[in-house]
Amino acid sequence: MSDLPGSDLPTLPVAFRPGRTRAVLLTAGVAIFLVISAIAVLLEKLGPGERLSFVVTGALVFGVLAQLARVRVLADDSGVTVVNIASRRRLDWAEIIQVNLRPGDPWVFLDLTDGTSLPALGIQPGINKQQAIRDARALRALVEARSVRDAEQSTGQDQG
Repeated sequence: MSDLPGSDLPTLPVAFRPGRTRAVLLTAGVAIFLVISAIAVLLEKLGPGERLSFVVTGALVFGVLAQLARVRVLADDSGVTVVNIASRRRLDWAEIIQVNLRPGDPWVFLDLTDGTSLPALGIQPGINKQQAIRDARALRALVEARSVRDAEQSTGQDQG
């Protein structure tokens, strides 16, 4: 059973993101880009091509950090979209068997009906462990509530 009562379910649609981690990554990316660009401008012996290569390098570092910051888990009425670093996967509620965040896990894992486990990097305890636990519990409660509702709809019990 869920740790959240039914009335405490998040209102859909809802997005779960590692907020502090995201802020750190984006702030670091901007700072690195600005420092490398400033060095390119301040070094007098650099030619235009070399200056441009500094700026492009700073932009690439920012791009990598922004890609790491894009992770999220989006839940809506029809299912869940897991956006990881290099992939995006759409799941129906019925495809998710269980939401796991065990001690020591770097992020949430979703056990799926096809026997696989999908990492959901949008909920990670790295910088803000308590928020990750709350988010994992909320997603678990949504999965449980939706599984019950979908089972009732498929058997026709709620048509009475």
